[in-house]
Amino acid sequence: MEQEIDVDEVATGGADFGGERLDATAGQGLVGPLLGRFEDVKKIAVLRGGGLGDLMFAVPAMQSLAAAYPEATITLLGAPLHAALLGGRPGPVDRVEVLPYAEGVRPGPEDPAVVEEFLARMRAERFDLAVQLHGGGRFSNPFLLRLEARHTVGTRTEDAAALERTVPYLYYQHEVLRALEVVGLAGAAPVALQPQLAVLPEEEAAAAGLLDAGRPSLVTIHPGASDQRRQWPPSYFAQVAAWAAQDGCQVLLVGGPEDVDLADNVVSQAQELMHDAGSIRSVAGQLGLGELAALLRASDVMLGNDSGPRHLAQAVGTPTVGIYWAGNLIMAGALGRTVHRVHMSWMTHCPVCGSDLTQVGWTAERCEHEFPLTEQIRPEDVYSDVRQLRATSLLLRGK
Repeated sequence: MEQEIDVDEVATGGADFGGERLDATAGQGLVGPLLGRFEDVKKIAVLRGGGLGDLMFAVPAMQSLAAAYPEATITLLGAPLHAALLGGRPGPVDRVEVLPYAEGVRPGPEDPAVVEEFLARMRAERFDLAVQLHGGGRFSNPFLLRLEARHTVGTRTEDAAALERTVPYLYYQHEVLRALEVVGLAGAAPVALQPQLAVLPEEEAAAAGLLDAGRPSLVTIHPGASDQRRQWPPSYFAQVAAWAAQDGCQVLLVGGPEDVDLADNVVSQAQELMHDAGSIRSVAGQLGLGELAALLRASDVMLGNDSGPRHLAQAVGTPTVGIYWAGNLIMAGALGRTVHRVHMSWMTHCPVCGSDLTQVGWTAERCEHEFPLTEQIRPEDVYSDVRQLRATSLLLRGK
């Protein structure tokens, strides 16, 4: 029996444009198709939960929405840390509504009554446009549809609920470009390809109190990662920290409360390498997100794994050196190489059981082994980039 082929689906590569037809010039020079803007849009909701990095990935898309719909307000349906960082800060987001615990949207003990109360309150907002930037849509599309917005756009896997306009969710795509492709469905052309975050004067003042006037060059290091397998060994971070301190830099370890023990471990190892307790220390767990942004802004260069603080450093304009597994680099790496450098592991199979790591999170279950995938990246190669970016940091940032 021959398989029936949907000609329209083939023509759009699995995307659904809600009946909107592309003309000959649609999408030229852009991330994806640029469709017509919706009319009379005054209120926009953007669904994007997750962590700090997830927020940074969505910022360029929200900047594009703000430019395309200058009369509209943008409400981010996000995580508590998103509200903590964006509250009172200039940018494309007018306000943040913290998502309730809900399967596939925000992990935690779900209470159906709390979810319904949240959705009822959001329906009362009468959003004109709801944008789904939260994964492939299996859980997030039904959640978005319950907002009852006039128009909906987002990504969609084959088993996800349909929205008015969608692009296919294919796992290996850079998250910033994915989000920009989604908002292009609403007629929002890209205005930036990387996140931009303003730092407030009071945050700069707080960060200034951490600086060592005797060591005017500052290197910040974030040794943590939400996935232990993409975490560079602490001893490697310690070696880079020791080299930077020996070159006259102040070195500060940063991170959240979950990173305190790891950061202390790195500091201890680094101090043993250079027998100097003064120039390397940890402030992990001691800073709010705004203060962290300001400290990163004050840094000459930031070194980190594929993690939220590295993405935040990029957003405030600081040169970074990132440690990546190749699959994560595809989805989350800095796009340029003048200001941002990357070091990546090409490991494709678990060294313990042989599982294909390239399929994890896409078509296969993750194996149980927590082997560090970036262990073969050499500290001397990483420090070479740290040193080079530090030497040219002011020039690279136009100062």
